Amino acid sequence: MTATKGHHIEVEQGTEHIRVTIDGRLVADTHRPLLLHETGYPVRYYLPPEDVRTDLLTPSETHTVCPFKGTASYWSLPDGPEDIAWAYPEPRPAVARIKDHFCFYEVDSD
Repeated sequence: MTATKGHHIEVEQGTEHIRVTIDGRLVADTHRPLLLHETGYPVRYYLPPEDVRTDLLTPSETHTVCPFKGTASYWSLPDGPEDIAWAYPEPRPAVARIKDHFCFYEVDSD
């Protein structure tokens, strides 16, 4: 957990069944997401790379910087939407658990 000037981030282990389907293709399926709670944002599910079809994803040129999490790298579907997922290859120490886990804009949970 980290809190700075009213900003709070917490990462916890989840057990929800999370599926990511894009254009009819199953891109990710897990029962072990990390849940990231951050001030001002909805809960985000960070999925272990082993549970993501990385063979369907292509690294993007997009990178963003979060002062609380670090620099994010993005992935796209080669023949579909761009920048559909992001990950932090070198996250800040306070959120080290999300290292290399994928986060998608849209997920389905059970």
